Amino acid sequence: MSPLHSHGRADSSPEPAAVLVDAGGAVAALSRAAAELLGQEADALRGRPLRDLLPGLSVDLLTRSGTARLRQASGASVPVRFRVTHLPGSPYRLVLLTAASAADEAELSAALFRALLTQDRIGFVVRDTDLRVLAVNEVPTMPLLPDGSLLGTVMEPADVATAEARLREVLRTGVPAVAQEQHVRSLTQPTREWSFSVSVLRLEDPGGRPTGVAVLLTDATEQWLAAQRLRLRHQAAVSVGHSLDVRQTAQELADLLVPAFGSVGAVDLSEAVLEGDEPSRILGAGNLHLRRAAVRSSGGDWPNMLLKPGAPIPSFPDTPGLRAVQGGRTVVVDRAGVDDVLRDPSLVPLFVPKGARSLVLSPMVARGMLLGIIALWRTEEADPFTEQDAELLSEIAAHAALSVDNSRRYTREHRAAVTLQRRLLPRGPLLTTAVETAGTYQPAGGGAEIGGDWFDAIALPSLRVAMVVGDVVGHGLHASATMGRLRTAVQTLADLELPPDELLTHLDDLVARLSGEADPEHGDIVGGTCLFALYDPVSEQCTLASAGHPPPIVVSAEGTARPVRLHPGPPLGTGGHPFETTTVHLEPGSMLALFTDGMLDGGTSADVDAALESLAGKLAACHASGQPLDEAARSLVSGRAAAVDDTALLLARTRRLEPADVAEWTFPADLSAVGDARAAALGRLAQWGLDDLAFTTELIVSELVTNAMRYAGGPVGLRLIRDTVLICEVSDPSSTQPRLRRARATDEGGRGLFLVAQLSLRWGSRYTGTGKTIWTEQELTDSVSYT
Repeated sequence: MSPLHSHGRADSSPEPAAVLVDAGGAVAALSRAAAELLGQEADALRGRPLRDLLPGLSVDLLTRSGTARLRQASGASVPVRFRVTHLPGSPYRLVLLTAASAADEAELSAALFRALLTQDRIGFVVRDTDLRVLAVNEVPTMPLLPDGSLLGTVMEPADVATAEARLREVLRTGVPAVAQEQHVRSLTQPTREWSFSVSVLRLEDPGGRPTGVAVLLTDATEQWLAAQRLRLRHQAAVSVGHSLDVRQTAQELADLLVPAFGSVGAVDLSEAVLEGDEPSRILGAGNLHLRRAAVRSSGGDWPNMLLKPGAPIPSFPDTPGLRAVQGGRTVVVDRAGVDDVLRDPSLVPLFVPKGARSLVLSPMVARGMLLGIIALWRTEEADPFTEQDAELLSEIAAHAALSVDNSRRYTREHRAAVTLQRRLLPRGPLLTTAVETAGTYQPAGGGAEIGGDWFDAIALPSLRVAMVVGDVVGHGLHASATMGRLRTAVQTLADLELPPDELLTHLDDLVARLSGEADPEHGDIVGGTCLFALYDPVSEQCTLASAGHPPPIVVSAEGTARPVRLHPGPPLGTGGHPFETTTVHLEPGSMLALFTDGMLDGGTSADVDAALESLAGKLAACHASGQPLDEAARSLVSGRAAAVDDTALLLARTRRLEPADVAEWTFPADLSAVGDARAAALGRLAQWGLDDLAFTTELIVSELVTNAMRYAGGPVGLRLIRDTVLICEVSDPSSTQPRLRRARATDEGGRGLFLVAQLSLRWGSRYTGTGKTIWTEQELTDSVSYT
């Protein structure tokens, strides 16, 4: 095929001047163009000798072509080119004259046009005003545009709109388009894509009217592909590894590579990596211990037949290609080579997508460990993978491996921290005669970061219950460890039955000491807030003290919710400031909510008030619905999956203690009243059907009441409480704590408290606002039952 394909004129040569000369050399006739060239009317020139017009030209010379000078009417001399043609059978000769400058320009234009149409490095297309092809050259690396074709017959519709808009803009304005990028997907060669640098010029007739456009195209496909690869590398660096979740990192990688690099892609990770552990370093066939972690298809939904996300990778035969990938090499395999790798027809539907053409496998290796494998397919609509593609994917896989390994190590450390955190928190709800509790903890960001928030519910003697919630400064293992120390301290102080304000004072001293031991160079900061509540079911009173902590919310039995007005002290670790207590009445069926500031959204005081009001409304709704406490706690916290701070929530519902199960008496400081105390206790035991405990209870009451009257004065209080144990309490106005000792054989006294300890399941003493209370617990016999 000739490299020239042209319709219409191939050049723009000027119209020549025609002169008809008779045998004697006189002008017989001339064209309009000749008259214009000579500058005279045609009638005035007829019959004149041609030598008058072309001085020095003889009749004999009119047998050839050449150059001469033309004398115009104005006297000017113009160089011309002439060509003489003999007319067969006629005495006349035809002389064609052309101005030398115009002829030179025409020859140059024609030479340039021929050069553009015959070269094979730059695409050249001439289109008319309808954008049909008038002339086109042939470039092996570019799609051939058939004669007369429109863009829509050779290009994808999406590309046609861009190209036509550019051409019509040049036709309309006459402003050239210079070196503009044009992406082309061919209809005639579906697997090919090009990127052209396009320049467009408008063609005009002598009157300046547009006659078409000339298009120059330079193949910039290689540069475009290089830019694409560079862009893909950059995107891999900025878009993969944002998350510290291994599976999300794998999905980010799949989303990056498809459809930008392949048609169908999957990321398979080691099962150990998914758990945060190091993968096995054993290479070879069999069970690869991989699991499909992420997938992506350019067609949208993942094909049904292919292996689904989460599924384990089946066993593979031992092949050189598999060994190469496990050894860290990226491998390109054609469709036929895949069958050789699988060697099992049943595996083909699991791994080979429809229309598969080329496969590339790239390992993700970090610190010598195979973390996973990237598998990318290109289908029949795309070019097969090349070695350049393999090199690019190797670079991306290396970057992704670092991100996956970081995520893996974070998963392991986070799992350890969460395990520690969970072990340090209460294992389950507290259920006693007086109160039912349920608590929950949620790390920040739905589990991304554990912290030092904690809660606890502690059963104390005499059916009292201590409830505490706290928030330690910081996040991570350091905060969890500090939280564990504070929780242990609170449990110890609560067992000493200290009042809430005194307990916080001791806790404040502990935090100050821990802060002094911390290493500031490593950013170890110890501090926090705490709220401590002590509930007595007999009096139905709850005493609270706060160290810089948000107030709790009380939901009454009728469903009214309100925050408790506290007088909070400073955060823990400040030192030197007192803590104040607040007492509220909690009737049976009330709900008390203690929480950390992760449950609140506001930062300013106004925001906190609004957040407290919002939370109170949610608590009231949970209370009204009759929802179990554990479900209510989970639902309230789970709605804060995107919280920026970790959250602890403790809910407590008070329960009724029947008045018939409590008996109280007061006696003067007179030893003669000891008998009355014994009689009162025995009478109530008889009413309760606890005659089996009459002897031991009589001894306990006698010893405790006698000691109180003898050493502490009066009045002396006696209280019996029937629960799962029999509780006996003796109160006196003295603040001196009793001391258990073993009396010698010669001692006349000192055996009473020892005897009480031997007869009781356990015993203890606590301070009160007016003195102290000594209590004992006795185990009920199996035969005793009551409602």
